Amino acid sequence: MSINLQKVIIAVCAAATVSAGFAARTEGAKLHRFSTTIEKERPQLNEETKRLIASYRRDPSEANRSALRKQVGINYDKVLDRKKAKLEELKRTARHASKIQEMQEIVDEMVQNREARIDQSMRRFSDPRFRPGARYADGGYLPVLGASWNVSIAYTPVTNEDYAQFLKATGRKAPKDWDNGAMPAGKGRHPVVNVSYDDASAYCQWLSLQDRKAVYRLPTEEEWEFAAGHMPKDADFNCGERNGTSPVDAHAATSGACGAIDMWGNCWEWTSSSVEVSKAVAHGKTVMAVKGGSWRSPRTSCRTERKGEGRESSFAFSDVGFRVVREG
Repeated sequence: MSINLQKVIIAVCAAATVSAGFAARTEGAKLHRFSTTIEKERPQLNEETKRLIASYRRDPSEANRSALRKQVGINYDKVLDRKKAKLEELKRTARHASKIQEMQEIVDEMVQNREARIDQSMRRFSDPRFRPGARYADGGYLPVLGASWNVSIAYTPVTNEDYAQFLKATGRKAPKDWDNGAMPAGKGRHPVVNVSYDDASAYCQWLSLQDRKAVYRLPTEEEWEFAAGHMPKDADFNCGERNGTSPVDAHAATSGACGAIDMWGNCWEWTSSSVEVSKAVAHGKTVMAVKGGSWRSPRTSCRTERKGEGRESSFAFSDVGFRVVREG
């Protein structure tokens, strides 16, 4: 096997949804205070899966694709079986029903989305951008493997420092937690929050005008999920542990499947996908999906696969920021 092919396999393994994404092992991972169901160990891709990935990369035939997909399914089901076993253990030993409910939600989601999760992994495997160095940032943006070929995502959420440049150039109104238009002291590297979906979209349009060679926009929910991948079991991030945001690189050892950081916790992130809600809830308002959880979220709410979380697009929230994708 060539050295380049071995490097590609390493990149594939890091990005695969069912292999728990890409993250450095963090022994001191801060689990949400109400959570005892998060396993710290991270499963390794076995040799058979690596062999099938190599075969598929050499010859992307239907036979090789089917063999790889079957193995990915086997790996997924092993993880699911461990979760089910943990659920049964909690039913016997847990003192609080909330712990059982937490694991039940994880198991239910894995069962419901099995085929979609496996398909996501396969789309990453077949992405032509799988190559050595594919996870290195180009101008602060990383390829979103599995999405359209020209889509990349920002390494971090937009920070207060970034947003201040936008405000200076456009004269747009500052977030409500800024004092007389000045960013909060000492929080330049924190994600900007208290910005509406409309504010975030305006920021993207401003970036597009600066570049003129690419289009900048908010990610769709699917693109965000491809970028994040499955949340690593030992992921370390800001949730349920402090009253407010932290610097975007405070937990840089934990990264998403694409290599971006601060994907989980700290602040929810706007997407361009709408959320279906009843008319009684929406009152004619547009509700947009947000992803990743925040500093005030339970750990399970931060999981990539969590669906249905949304905010009204015209409102701003103290726990919602955004991240930009570049197309082109």
